[in-house]
Amino acid sequence: MTITPPTHPGEPVALYAEFTALPGRGDEVAALLAGLTVDVRREPGNVTFDPHRRVSDPLEFFVYEVYRDAEAFQAHITAAYGAVFNAALGDLIEGEGSELTWLTPLTV
Repeated sequence: MTITPPTHPGEPVALYAEFTALPGRGDEVAALLAGLTVDVRREPGNVTFDPHRRVSDPLEFFVYEVYRDAEAFQAHITAAYGAVFNAALGDLIEGEGSELTWLTPLTV
């Protein structure tokens, strides 16, 4: 899988991923996501991987992610455990998969 983030070489890649669990499957999604989080946080190029569950609708999930650069992001999305996660997640959520929103970090 190749996803090209809209960044310049050497810049961090920041995004959030959103998905909605099928009714009655929210806790399974949360457990699956907890396992993925452990693996992703071990990636050398991962800066941040913070999963969240919406308070107003516990079927909705949001993951804020930052990677050192595009190369680190590509290493993330091609990791074998990511493929296992995505295959399992596909049976537990609405739609075709995560919706990705690319972000530009502000310099403050």
